[in-house]
Amino acid sequence: MKQKIYTEVVPENKFYPAEDYHQKYYLRNSAELMPFFKDIYPTDADFVASTTTARINGYLGGYGKNSELKNDLTETGLPPEVVKKLLTALNGQRRY
Repeated sequence: MKQKIYTEVVPENKFYPAEDYHQKYYLRNSAELMPFFKDIYPTDADFVASTTTARINGYLGGYGKNSELKNDLTETGLPPEVVKKLLTALNGQRRY
């Protein structure tokens, strides 16, 4: 006899992010890109909190369209020479 399974979904009051060293997985594992960001974000907390690193990590993970990549990187405020290097590196490292 088949029975339906019900899962109750309730709001949670607290959110616990993973440890900093687990954040921005794809970007952290890019030996080519991490030197740029270690210079820009000297502390791990700053690196983790950055929306720029979140965007780039997402692109490395295969999220986002190539047509949006250049525009998104331009909007980050990174110097043009860094954007150019990042575009080259990201296009070679994207996972999809």
